[in-house]
Amino acid sequence: MENAIDSPMSSTGASSPGHRQVVAALQVFAGGACYGAMATTYKLAYAAGFTSAQVVASQAWFGCLFFVLATVVKLARGGRLVRLTGAQALKLMGLGALTCTTSILYCYAMSVLPAPVALTLLFQFTWMGLIWQTIITRRAPKPLEVASAAVIVFGTVFASGVYKTGLAGYDPVALVCALGAAVTCSLFVTFSGKVKVTCSNEQRGVIVCLGAGIMSLTVCPDYLVSGVVFQGILPFAAVAGFFGLMCPVLLFGLGSPHLPAGLSTVMAAAELPAGLFIAMIVLGEPLGAVEWLGVAVILAGVCLAQVPALGGARSQRPTV
Repeated sequence: MENAIDSPMSSTGASSPGHRQVVAALQVFAGGACYGAMATTYKLAYAAGFTSAQVVASQAWFGCLFFVLATVVKLARGGRLVRLTGAQALKLMGLGALTCTTSILYCYAMSVLPAPVALTLLFQFTWMGLIWQTIITRRAPKPLEVASAAVIVFGTVFASGVYKTGLAGYDPVALVCALGAAVTCSLFVTFSGKVKVTCSNEQRGVIVCLGAGIMSLTVCPDYLVSGVVFQGILPFAAVAGFFGLMCPVLLFGLGSPHLPAGLSTVMAAAELPAGLFIAMIVLGEPLGAVEWLGVAVILAGVCLAQVPALGGARSQRPTV
């Protein structure tokens, strides 16, 4: 797959591994930040009377619709569809099924658990990515990667507010679902960089989102014929499809192939700070001093993970 990250670097000559990793990390960071819009969107949709299953299905199918429209524009501008093998298509649809499973589990957890508890458990994906990296590469993660993930998890406890509530006494099924969402989220981010195809990003996105759409029918089988789109869910569906599926699929597909799996999940931790900012602006939910401190700690952990790449890019910068 031709990634947008490659062409500018080759033309400017700034194609050093360190510089490429920084750009890729920023793409994954932006993809994680896009997820930050989801918690607020889910809350608003629930308040409007829609179920979590309807929201999940809307997210999947509208993400697919947006990618179809992008593909049509691509074809109108002279692009071409690429024939993929059945195995390639199934792998891409599997990615979609993973991200949809994350939404299914997380939406259920959010409907039962306090948001801080669900968020904290979801954010365990930051260190789970290091486990998948260890299994795939058969090497232990670097100390800085472990330290970065630990700092992010520590910051999450304070940024989410779970330090006030703890984790005891909640529905065990919902707790398991929230942790399950962390597992599938870490797998999605990890394998986004491993499934490589030669088609355009737009065509790739259609297939990934088709997998998500099919998976969503397991919890909302009548979505396509229920007419819920005409009953007021359209604004939530559009936001969820764009920020919860299209943007992350595109940005993770661009950035993840150039990053270790563990670093990809660390960079995706932008979701919580972005989500808190959006909730503060849209829902008027205040952030206390401790929560702001937690956000600062999370961002510090993200920056810590980028120290080697930033140092490499600086040392390889051409002198005048």
